[in-house]
Amino acid sequence: MSSPHPYARELGDFLRARRGRLRPHDVGLEPGGRRKVTGLRREELALLAGLSTDYYQRMEQGREVRPSDDVLDALARALGLDDKERRHLFALARAARQPMPAQVNRGPEQVPDHTRRLLRMTDTPAVVLGRHLDLLDWNLMAEALLGAPDGYPPDRLNMLLLMFDDTLTGERSCPDWERQALDYIGMMRAAVATDPTHPRATAIVGELSIRSAEFRRLWARHDVRESVSGTKTFSFPETGDIVLDWDTYPLPGNPGPIMLVFTAEPGSADADRLQLLASLHATRSALANEHFS
Repeated sequence: MSSPHPYARELGDFLRARRGRLRPHDVGLEPGGRRKVTGLRREELALLAGLSTDYYQRMEQGREVRPSDDVLDALARALGLDDKERRHLFALARAARQPMPAQVNRGPEQVPDHTRRLLRMTDTPAVVLGRHLDLLDWNLMAEALLGAPDGYPPDRLNMLLLMFDDTLTGERSCPDWERQALDYIGMMRAAVATDPTHPRATAIVGELSIRSAEFRRLWARHDVRESVSGTKTFSFPETGDIVLDWDTYPLPGNPGPIMLVFTAEPGSADADRLQLLASLHATRSALANEHFS
């Protein structure tokens, strides 16, 4: 038997994860006797969607199935998918209908000069991330906030790899660590949906799946993020806690990089602390340059 189509396999994994999060009472079913699965059984989900159990099982197994849009609509309703999850379901299914995966640009990601100029002119921490969350560029404010990336080889400068770096134990103690990890994982899921066999995605997900039980647990949720924003607290001995909003902005290209920007309300105590942190970093950097000159 030939190996499953990569998009069909990803579609099956997504359906299985979404089925697993539903409970019988969520959809008006009686739990019945002892159950071997915590979520809905395949036959229960198939019944809700008006499909045969065999057909639905083949979809979850990533076998040669090309569901129509009507079938996808029925599955989305049965699974209670939100808008972004529904778009993800349709994108995977439509890609799986093609005899071969569509060709996706796998060339090295470049940051245009005008984007680098914008980054340098931005008076708040900002970084440019590639489609698989590789750190492509950053400004001095981001270096002050996140630390200098000089100590990492280029292939390790990746937000997911850094998020699950066992040497950065301080990050794990932050109350919003898991939420931000899920945001990054959701962004990687969205990237994988555009090219499931991309070598960079395969390498990052493969490494983290082997060495991190936390990553395996969160990756198995199949959460998807198209663009994200949130709030994060940074703690520094010199300034105390700094609470910043963060947002992602798409940059030109398809798929293209994104800019991740941290901001504070102008005139707020957090904005003052951020400026103090940047000033301290600039002073330390100047002293270090004098020492090595």
